[in-house]
Amino acid sequence: MSTLIEADHLTRILPAIVPVTLVRDVSLTIGDREFVAITGPSGSGKSSLLYLLGLLDRPTSGTLRISGQDTSQLDDDALARLRLESLGFVFQFHFLLPEFSVLKNVELPMRKAGRLSASEMSERAAGLLEELGLAGHLDKHPDQLSGGQRQRVAVARALANDPHVVLADEPTGSLDSKSSEQVFKILQDLVKKHGKTVLAVTHDMDIAARVDRRIHLVDGKVVSDESVAQVSV
Repeated sequence: MSTLIEADHLTRILPAIVPVTLVRDVSLTIGDREFVAITGPSGSGKSSLLYLLGLLDRPTSGTLRISGQDTSQLDDDALARLRLESLGFVFQFHFLLPEFSVLKNVELPMRKAGRLSASEMSERAAGLLEELGLAGHLDKHPDQLSGGQRQRVAVARALANDPHVVLADEPTGSLDSKSSEQVFKILQDLVKKHGKTVLAVTHDMDIAARVDRRIHLVDGKVVSDESVAQVSV
């Protein structure tokens, strides 16, 4: 199994009169075709760690390598390019742009990457949406969709540039149980059928019990990192 993400003693301290440590001395590796859940109590640093691993924030200390590349040596533009090309993001609140159609929302990352023609972008976006059961909704706007449908659009957008890794921050947190199960199965299929790596922050222990690996944080520090089979024993 090849290593896609390698964190070495990552620490993130929020400057303040009394500094707050969000992530504390975390070292871990994430390989290809893994479905990993990051769990822990509220305030344990789960999202903060995800943002570091997803290049949405920089560590105060420590190093992070993405596909072997030391990201500490990259400027903001180079980080943005690596993030755009190698990583996809799904958040609890989908952050779709309300003024754009479903199709145009999915095209946005491709437009930023600038690798495809307009017709190629439209074709790829439509294909992703069709695969996620949204073929009849391409011209609708986000406010015309259900919560589960909007989250599936967010998954399609995350996949737009064919990233190696999809990072999800509470992707089912605002959904009902039926929609949550649909989104979980989509994420699971990304690993099993499409060879992606999925790294998901979740409070849902039913979901955490069905992934490959669970990383548990307390006070910003990894206290356990085990396969779900080990956890279940």
